[in-house]
Amino acid sequence: MGSISVRVPDELETELDAYLEDENLDRSTAVRKLLSEGLEEWRRERALDQLAAGTISFSKAAEMAGMSVWDFAQLAKERDITWVADDHLDADLEAL
Repeated sequence: MGSISVRVPDELETELDAYLEDENLDRSTAVRKLLSEGLEEWRRERALDQLAAGTISFSKAAEMAGMSVWDFAQLAKERDITWVADDHLDADLEAL
């Protein structure tokens, strides 16, 4: 496992301390959890952005987001993103 060391503003450290107390976690576990959740959200947003731009197929976007096609379809619907495009339709249907 790698190691990361960062400097954070005092306000962020104060907020992290409150999170540690609320979640009853040690600092390392909390930072790993927050980093993991942040990267998960980033992957989803990146996949949604590329899907909306038409640069990837729906199934590829779901894979990129680390979600099942059904869960990703729900997320795309919640974000009002249309994903059916003629050039990606065949690939999407094959993936299902």
